[in-house]
Amino acid sequence: MTDELDLIGALGSAEPLRPEAYQRARAVLRAAMADPGTVRLLGATSAEDTTMEASSTMETTTTTRDHESSPAPQRRRGIGIAGRLGIGAGVGVAAAAAVVAVVLSSSATGGMEAGKAGKAGKAGKDSSAATSGSTTVDGSAERAPLMTLAGSITTVTPAAGDAWLVKATQVHGTKTMQVVYTLYTDGHAIYTGNSVKDIKRAIARHQDQMTDGGYAPLLKAAVAAADSSPADGRTQMLTAAEDPLVGLDPAAQKAVWDKQQADVQVIIKQKGGNAEPKPYSPQAVERHFDNALWTYSTQALSAGNGNTQVRAGVLRLLSTISAVSVKNSTTHGKATLTITAGPEVFGGEGSEVLTIDATTGMLVKDVSTVPGLPPAATTYESSRVTTVDL
Repeated sequence: MTDELDLIGALGSAEPLRPEAYQRARAVLRAAMADPGTVRLLGATSAEDTTMEASSTMETTTTTRDHESSPAPQRRRGIGIAGRLGIGAGVGVAAAAAVVAVVLSSSATGGMEAGKAGKAGKAGKDSSAATSGSTTVDGSAERAPLMTLAGSITTVTPAAGDAWLVKATQVHGTKTMQVVYTLYTDGHAIYTGNSVKDIKRAIARHQDQMTDGGYAPLLKAAVAAADSSPADGRTQMLTAAEDPLVGLDPAAQKAVWDKQQADVQVIIKQKGGNAEPKPYSPQAVERHFDNALWTYSTQALSAGNGNTQVRAGVLRLLSTISAVSVKNSTTHGKATLTITAGPEVFGGEGSEVLTIDATTGMLVKDVSTVPGLPPAATTYESSRVTTVDL
């Protein structure tokens, strides 16, 4: 059987992958370690994927691939920052490279596993099961600041300009991978590019990522979560991401879980690995939902950082994850909140730390650690601008 793991050997002679592919690969690896075979890379199983050209003109092309047999496990799908323009085939290859390297080097201890995500049928859906199974909420006082901030930022009116301009710099280890500019208008449009010139071009071409980008479903779910109960918000986000277990009754969940764990075992053994399958349990499903919710919500936050409703919705969603902690902090003299998803969110390995402005809720920094890979950090510089003056 040929899958994306078999393509890794060809990477040496191929054109280098764009940085966002590696950022996605880190996320895929993290999900694989946390929860193999039960989550999917957003868009990876669709018939058509949109990928970004290497030039800065932001033209897009469409390729058709059958992803049904390719492994697409996920871990903090740190979308990168340019990744919001679309999902390319190279992402799966880079992810597979990361997954196979870690799985096969640690399979003797069974500490990490690679997975295969498949499309799950929705047979066996039960509305009451969806409510109880995918929307469990832990209202810890430690995460109360997220709910408080989510409420306050929706009432704040910026003093100047009509948009936020955000410069995001992504660094892996000590290497700067990319710098991306994004304009978030007060009218809720999102335009992104490698320069301000690219943003102006995107505006002229009406390339609004809020409605047409690869992360539009997650952005819309985050907006909905801003005005929903925490429980409903969780279900909306997981449903928008087409999570394979959300909305299924326990019997159907177990059937999907067991099949995908079996698929994982086939791939691992074919590649020379050895890891024990994870048994189904309601607790395992809840951990899966927390991992997936962090992944999808932080994708939405990265893509929609300058949209007030997106930020409010994501903060409310993150407040429902029991393994997330929130601390007051100071960054460059400004009050911030530090939001930490520790190893418990990621199957016992790695972590992710978000630093957000304590007044606006906008991202300041995102640091991700994955065993065996250099740390990845994205810093965000935000300023108010007037669109016509760009």
